[in-house]
Amino acid sequence: MIADAGFSEEQQQYLSGFVAGTDAARAARGLPTFAATLGLSPAEARRPTEAEKKIPAGYHAAEGIHIAAQERQLAAGKKLTAEENAKRTKNPFEMWDEMVASAEAGRFPKGTDVFLYKYHGLFYVAPAQDAFMTRLRFPGGLITAHQMRGVADIAEQFGGGYADVTTRANLQVREIPARHATDVVMALTDLGIINRGSGADNIRNVTGSPTAGIDPDELIDTRPLTKAMHHYILQHPEMYGLPRKFNIAFDGGGTISSLADTNDIGFTAVRVVDDHPDVPAGVYFRLELGGISGHKDFARDTGVLLRPEECVPAAAALVQAFSELGDRTDRKKARLKYVLDAIGFDGFLAAAEKYYKKPWRRFALEKCVVRRTADRAAHLGVHSQKQPGLSYVGVVLPVGRMTVEQVRGLAAIADRHGSGMIRLTVWQNLLISDVPQERVETVKTEIEQLGLHWSATNIRAGLVACTGNGGCKFAAANTKRHAMAVAEYLEQRVTLNQPLNIHLTGCHHSCAQHYLGDIGLLATKVPVGDDMVEGYHVYLGGGYGERQAIGRELLRNVTHTDLLPFLERLLNDYLERRADDEETFFDYSRRQSTEELLTRLQGEPACSSGAV
Repeated sequence: MIADAGFSEEQQQYLSGFVAGTDAARAARGLPTFAATLGLSPAEARRPTEAEKKIPAGYHAAEGIHIAAQERQLAAGKKLTAEENAKRTKNPFEMWDEMVASAEAGRFPKGTDVFLYKYHGLFYVAPAQDAFMTRLRFPGGLITAHQMRGVADIAEQFGGGYADVTTRANLQVREIPARHATDVVMALTDLGIINRGSGADNIRNVTGSPTAGIDPDELIDTRPLTKAMHHYILQHPEMYGLPRKFNIAFDGGGTISSLADTNDIGFTAVRVVDDHPDVPAGVYFRLELGGISGHKDFARDTGVLLRPEECVPAAAALVQAFSELGDRTDRKKARLKYVLDAIGFDGFLAAAEKYYKKPWRRFALEKCVVRRTADRAAHLGVHSQKQPGLSYVGVVLPVGRMTVEQVRGLAAIADRHGSGMIRLTVWQNLLISDVPQERVETVKTEIEQLGLHWSATNIRAGLVACTGNGGCKFAAANTKRHAMAVAEYLEQRVTLNQPLNIHLTGCHHSCAQHYLGDIGLLATKVPVGDDMVEGYHVYLGGGYGERQAIGRELLRNVTHTDLLPFLERLLNDYLERRADDEETFFDYSRRQSTEELLTRLQGEPACSSGAV
C-alpha cells in the first residue's frame, strides 16, 4: 500500500520503516498487523520500491547497489560488458540445480556460464585443460591439519592428485572433471571450507600476517580481523558482483609482510605512543588504497587511522563505494585503481563515507610508529615464537605445488609435532607452527623425507610461479616447469648467502607479481627462425614494504633455454660486484644501470629489446 502514487522513493522507504516498526510493537502486544486488519497478505501489503523493481529475478534487495550502478551506466549511453549482462540475466547463487544437472550429464559450462561458475570457485580452464580448477578460501591463510588431509582426499578422488599454494595464501585443486564439479563443492563444505565467491567479480581470499598470534614482534594479532572480514563477506550479498575482483589484506606489523601494499585495501598496523585528542595511545591500522602490482601501482596511505574494530565496517563501506563507482563497461579499467585515478583518494573516501556512516578519522602518519622492517627470509627456516619454547618452521614448496602424499605428510607433521595448524603464505609456501624446540630437528628431517626443504638459502625457496600454460589459457609459457628448471640449473652452479626472489608469471595479469621480484620473468612468445618458442622478458629490482619498487625491464625476448645461462651470469655478476657479503640483490640491482649490466652480461653494448 505504501508504494501508491504520490510518494517519492525516499518517502516510501521512510514509511515502510515506520510501518514495520509499528507492526513489531503491535505484535509484541498480541495485536494484528495493519495489513491483517485490512485482510491483506504480507506480499499484498508491501509493494516493491522503484529501485527494487529494477532488480532482476533471483536477486535480493541488498544486491540493488550493483543493479543501480549498471542502470546509471546504461542511462549514460554506455554498453555493459558481457560479464555484467551475465549477472543481470542470472544470479550465480541461484544456479545450484542447474550445476547438479550438468555434473550428472558430465557437461562443462558454456558461454557466460563459465564466468558465473567462478562464483562457486569453479574455473573451467579450457583450452589449457579440459577440466575445472577450484580455488578455496582460508582467511589469513590458516588451515587445520584435518582440512589439509581433506583437500588431499579431494585432489586424489576428484582432481589431478596435487594441490597448489597461491600468492594469496590459498589453495587450488586442478584437473577436476565435469562430473565431479558439485561433488567438490559439497566435499569442501563438509570440511568447513566455504569457497563462495572465490572467483569472478568478488573479494578474493582475505590475507593477513602468516605469523599472527605467534610473532614476537607483531603489533597486533590479525587473525580475528581476517576471520571477521571473511564471514562478513560470506553473509552480505552486496559484497558480491563487483565491477572486477577485489583484494583485502591485514598486516599486523610483525616479522613477515602480508604484502598489504599490493591490495586494493591494505590495513597496516601502527602504534600511537602518546595520547592525542580523540586518538588515545594504542595500536591502530593505517588505511591504504589502490594496490595492483600488475598495473605497476602500490597502495598509498590515505591519512585515515582506524581502530581494529572499525576495519571491517570500513572495508565494507569502501567495497560498496567501489561497486557504485567502478566501471562496468570496460574490464581493463574496472579495478579500484582507475576509480582513484578518476576522482582522487579524497573523492573516493567522501563517496564511501555515506556507507561508513561517520567521518573518517584523519591522523598524520608522522605521529605513528610504523611496523618494523620485514625479514625477507622469515617465512622459511626455523624461528622462535612469542610462546616460550615453541618455534615455527617455514617449508619450501617448489613453485607452490604439493603432491597429495606431501599434503598428507605435512598435515601429519603439524599434528604430531605442532598444534595441528598450518599457515599458508603469499610466497607460495607454508609454516608449521607451535613446534617444541626439542622437536625442531625431527620436523626438519621429516620435511626432507617428503622431498621438500626448509632452508631459506635454497634457490627454490624464493621461486614464485603462476599456473602457466599447463593450466591457464592466458599464459604464454609453462612457468612452473621453467621455474623448476631454473632451480635445478642454478643450484648446481651458484651458492647464495642472501635470500633471492625469482617470480615467473605467464601473462600481463601478473598473478605471480613479477614486478615485485628481485628478478621478474614475464612469459612471452619469442620468434626463432620460422617458429615461436616460449620465452621471457626479464625485470630487475622489484620490492615491497620499505623497499617498495616496481622492477625495471632489463631484457626482452629471452628464450627459455637461453634464460638459464643468462641468470647464471647475472647472479655471478652480483656475487662478484656486491659491496659486501651482506648486500642484497635488490640493493645491487638498484645501483646498476641497465646499460652497464647488459654490457657485462652480453659482452658488448646491447639494447633492452634484443634477445640474448
